[in-house]
Amino acid sequence: MAGSSSKSVRGVTYTKADDGYFEKRTLKRSAGIWGLWGLAVAAVISGDFSGWNFGIDFAGFGGMSIAFVILVLMYYGMIFSIGEMAAAMPHTGGAYSFARSAMGPWGGLVTGLAETIEYVATTAVIVFFSAQYANGITSELLGLDLSANMWIWWVVLYAVFIALNTAGANISFTFAIVVSIISIGILLVFSVMAMTSGLFSVDKLFDIEPDPGQSTFLPHGLVPILYALPFAMWFFLGIEELPLAAEESLDPARDIPKAGFWARGTLIVTGVLILVLNTGILGASATGVSLEPLLDGFRAMVGDELAAVLALFALVGLLASLQGIMFAYGRNMYSLSRAGYYPKFFSLTGKRQTPWVALVIGAAIGFVALVVLDVLTKVDSDGVGAVAGAIILNIAVWGAVVAYFLQMVSFIILRRKFPNANRPYRSPWGLFGAYAAAIIAAFVFVGFLVNPTFQPAIIAIFIVYAVILIGFAVYARHNLVLSPEEEYALSGGLHGDPQAEGYDAMESEVFDKK
Repeated sequence: MAGSSSKSVRGVTYTKADDGYFEKRTLKRSAGIWGLWGLAVAAVISGDFSGWNFGIDFAGFGGMSIAFVILVLMYYGMIFSIGEMAAAMPHTGGAYSFARSAMGPWGGLVTGLAETIEYVATTAVIVFFSAQYANGITSELLGLDLSANMWIWWVVLYAVFIALNTAGANISFTFAIVVSIISIGILLVFSVMAMTSGLFSVDKLFDIEPDPGQSTFLPHGLVPILYALPFAMWFFLGIEELPLAAEESLDPARDIPKAGFWARGTLIVTGVLILVLNTGILGASATGVSLEPLLDGFRAMVGDELAAVLALFALVGLLASLQGIMFAYGRNMYSLSRAGYYPKFFSLTGKRQTPWVALVIGAAIGFVALVVLDVLTKVDSDGVGAVAGAIILNIAVWGAVVAYFLQMVSFIILRRKFPNANRPYRSPWGLFGAYAAAIIAAFVFVGFLVNPTFQPAIIAIFIVYAVILIGFAVYARHNLVLSPEEEYALSGGLHGDPQAEGYDAMESEVFDKK
């Protein structure tokens, strides 16, 4: 009997992939443990350069420090849990894949979309801050000031890093290692200079005038710690992208958990150094409102002209994350597109086996978001546009928090739902780590809801969700493809390793059955 070309399963319909479908969507294995470490560190390291500091404005140094400690606990529990799921599911889907197996197609889409929002918005944030740094450098050294036309910087940055990310996975991983080491070196140089400059003062950490009845440690009280949590995430946001490199890792089951462990430790050390020393040089009141806190710290120590030279090196940290996070949204959109949740042409890879279409689409979305907020800035300098960078940052963190929470729920469900699935690595924190990370992520989410500053970000995200979910209900759920992520879910965790089985291992089982 001839097999059918489509099959309905639990409210969705799978269509048989065309001949050559997966061959046009192939990734290349080229990353070992240090390439993955470099990718994780590179994706996050810009958080030490800009963005984190807005949390001090909300909660003071004391509140931000508490938020940092809470986030360390969350990321320990989460990265252990993600490491277990990634080792069990060695394909590119990441958060979408975990949630698809645990909560079905709708859960997979909701979680995967949250991660798309996180990474596309994070890339836009990094482009925004990189442009600020680059313009500060050219203004000081060359007299070239594009502050009235920052979109030129945005175009240049997006174009250069799309080119880098489409040049090949091996180039991307090598670049990530190099810029991660350089960025860490810059942060260590800053730290040594801060400790030996004579400008650091503990008193500066607490120079925000406290509200009536409050202390200098928590100048605005306890509640603003909730507001600071999204900004404390900036020290770590992006490290969870490692599972997205599974199909480009030489040994994902072994190397992704190890790379996550070492990257997390690296980022905790750099985060503590910058939180304390950068704030202790500038003062908490100045740090909390700076668009370029590390560069302002260099300026305070060596003056404007020499600081501009040092900023050339500081810019490397931002560009490291630009490359790392662009890698992430490219693979996230690729995996959702390959399975049919997003338009299928997004997942085309081309001759260099990189998802160039997804990279371009994500860049276009981020660029449009920056332009819209730039227009708002010019129309209403005292309103939403005045905090453009913080708004996009909040969109990124909101997407991350939703993805984090749903991934931890997925971990808990999968421990019970797929008891016989192969788990080459098991989280040393087990269910406790997943529950702890989920609870903290929920608190960060509450921080968004109760802070009116974040409302524009929440509204924007709800609009995106409405559009995508309607599109899935009407069209995409009737045209899914048996990608490795879908095969793993349908087989109860017994199929889905493309390295071992190929990309169409279950097609004959599904489509040739009566």
